[in-house]
Amino acid sequence: MTADVQPLDPDSRAAPRTVAARTLAAIRWVALAGQVVTLVVVHYGFGFLLPMTLALAIVAASAVLNLTLLRRRPGRDRLNESEAAFYLGFDILQLAALLFVTGGLGNPFALLLLAPVTVSATILTLRSTIHLCLLAMVCATALAFAHLPLPWFDTRGFKLPPVYTGGLWVALMVALMFNAAYAWWVAEEARRISAALAATQEALARQQRLAAVGALAAAAAHELGSPLGTIAVVARELARELPADSDLAEDAQLLLSESQRCRDILASLARRSEPEPHNAFDELPFDALVEQAAEPHQRDGVAVIIEAHGPEGAPVSARAPAVRPTPELLHGLGSIVQNAVQFASGTVEVTVAWDESGLLSVEVEDDGPGFAPSVLSRLGEPYVSTRAGRDGHMGLGLFIARTLLERTGAQVGFANRPDGGARVDVHWPDGLRLDPGR
Repeated sequence: MTADVQPLDPDSRAAPRTVAARTLAAIRWVALAGQVVTLVVVHYGFGFLLPMTLALAIVAASAVLNLTLLRRRPGRDRLNESEAAFYLGFDILQLAALLFVTGGLGNPFALLLLAPVTVSATILTLRSTIHLCLLAMVCATALAFAHLPLPWFDTRGFKLPPVYTGGLWVALMVALMFNAAYAWWVAEEARRISAALAATQEALARQQRLAAVGALAAAAAHELGSPLGTIAVVARELARELPADSDLAEDAQLLLSESQRCRDILASLARRSEPEPHNAFDELPFDALVEQAAEPHQRDGVAVIIEAHGPEGAPVSARAPAVRPTPELLHGLGSIVQNAVQFASGTVEVTVAWDESGLLSVEVEDDGPGFAPSVLSRLGEPYVSTRAGRDGHMGLGLFIARTLLERTGAQVGFANRPDGGARVDVHWPDGLRLDPGR
């Protein structure tokens, strides 16, 4: 057994990496307001002489770009990858130009070069983030050598020692790389979890639709049984009364056989139908529920052996606790059994146990190669699989199973058997939560 998944749309893994134009414009308006306030306070409040005309012209250029953005993309239109990267790149250049006229790296606000790169790391791809990070590094390097004097009380200006300027440059380089890498890593993990949870919800919705179809099939079989029975009686009477050499006798026999075929089909649908998940009268023994979850995943060449064990000292005939077959239980347990069947050499053993305290457990073991050591410690996380990317496998199967089962109060563990093969332990220490969605 290994981490596996049922085929899903590969595009479902990619979470959106765009941002609304209005959101990006709002962030820029806040930044521009801060720049204007800082320039005014420093120049008029503290009396430091700044090239205000040039500085305000640089701020105005960014404001014009912002107005252009809002005009081209009104409302909540989302920017694509290249557009968002362009606007963030412009922000880096605008800030670098503003720092150039206000002292370069000696300006305490030089650390704001981190902001556009950090925003990029949270909404754009790694490639775009790397490009913007390199642009910020180039700008910071240029500012270390070329800039207008930093305004100071002394008319000769304020000049940092070269060693200190070099230290500022190194610190800024490290901060750019670390912030970009850290922000992108955390954001990517959040995107992966979001996409995996969406796949889990899709699997649960699919199971709920199957349950609804099963209930509809049972109702249809019940409602159509009576008229089909009437048709069969009439067809049988016609076949008996018509002469054997009559042309209509053959039609009557065909009508009789087809009506019987319809009844057989409806009876088969009724047998396959699943009970409605919210009907308290459709509860069944826990071991029977496990058998129902495992039945669709059996295949030739692999024997699925299900054993039930009650409390010690209890009679063999003691029945398991009755539970409602919710979609979470059916899909979660079914996915684990399916994963075991796919990698088993010939046998999958499913052990169902319960005790008087209400503890329920299911242990699924197979005689396959076992879990790969490289992924064993991370099983149950999204996109973890030795076959991820091949044959439509994305590494979501065990993640979906664990997530659905944990919604019912289960604890899921993964291990390898000492004699070979894999083992998945599922137990409910506090009993089943029959309404996991609440």
